[in-house]
Amino acid sequence: MTDRPALMRTDMPGLTLHNRGKVRDIYDLGEHLLIVATDRVSAFDVIMPNPIPDKGRVLTAMTLFWFDLLGDRLPHHLVSTEVDDYPEPARRYREQLEGRSMLVRKARVVPIECVARGYLAGSGLKEYRQQGTVTDIPLPAGLRESDRLPEPIFTPAIKAESGHDENISFEKCSQMVGEPLARQLRDLTLMVYGVGSDYAAKRGIIIADTKFEFGLLGERLILVDEVMTPDSSRFWDAREWQPGRPQDSFDKQPLRDWLEAEGWNKEPPAPTLPPEVISMISGRYREAYRRITGRELD
Repeated sequence: MTDRPALMRTDMPGLTLHNRGKVRDIYDLGEHLLIVATDRVSAFDVIMPNPIPDKGRVLTAMTLFWFDLLGDRLPHHLVSTEVDDYPEPARRYREQLEGRSMLVRKARVVPIECVARGYLAGSGLKEYRQQGTVTDIPLPAGLRESDRLPEPIFTPAIKAESGHDENISFEKCSQMVGEPLARQLRDLTLMVYGVGSDYAAKRGIIIADTKFEFGLLGERLILVDEVMTPDSSRFWDAREWQPGRPQDSFDKQPLRDWLEAEGWNKEPPAPTLPPEVISMISGRYREAYRRITGRELD
């Protein structure tokens, strides 16, 4: 862990708060939005009382890495991450923004969670065991948990009223946004996943699945929000991958495990996290960044 202070919640008087999500605080700066990745962590849809040091910096740095790797293949919403480039009222809050914020273009966000799956896990595994499909896509019989799929698949989702993602078929996705846009979302999702999973594989990391969001600038589709981070993806160590069982992930799984062992009822308020759990989660996020990018966070 670094000696930089963790950030649980931004406090920037004079700036217009647009939205405060589970992790990100978003400010409306007029022409642009300012997205700040805090160190908040949630589990079972409840925000924990303790921050995870460096978490927001990892999410931001990893997203920037993928934006750079994608280059001109897919436009995105990023304008700058340099605080000196931000409008003057925001520059006053450099300590809260440095290394964890992005100035971005405003876009009309497409209301579809664009999920790419290359391996059988999570909600996809549950549906497969019941029906032999994932979002109505037939898969070969006999696949085991964590098996690699014959080819990556696009499995869109929407936010249900409960706050959880609800998987939907490609047909329903087409009904919601129109078939031309649905096809474009599918093709771009699988393209970006292909670039990311191929690169990560060379670094000994399996990206089992990941989730993207897209927005429209006029008629142009662009990538928005975070890209292939431990919060939006399932990262596995390729050396330890063994189909037929759950895999250890570079994410907040130690938090879920600890909460389950504590017998917490998954209703607010969440219990205070012990230092060893906080340290373990922070270490996993930093390790994911180091393994994939080849860089240290600092």
